[in-house]
Amino acid sequence: MSESEIRATVLGILTRIAPEADLTALDPDVEWQDQLDLDSMNLLTMMVDIERATGVTVPERDYPKVSTLNSCVAYLMSRTPVAQ
Repeated sequence: MSESEIRATVLGILTRIAPEADLTALDPDVEWQDQLDLDSMNLLTMMVDIERATGVTVPERDYPKVSTLNSCVAYLMSRTPVAQ
């Protein structure tokens, strides 16, 4: 997956989890919980959906590494096979 595909995938997942959120106003460098009022179940659902969509498992110990849009995209990019 390309960086733009990963970003679009993550934003699509966020749209399903927090449909009332204005993702156009999302600061990509500020934690989701601070911006979107996500609880722990929302975050768990998000991680499961990310795994299903990308094939990348995010272990719980790495959740702080995927706490913003930019950090999540970077994390997934570093673990996603590059298409040939």
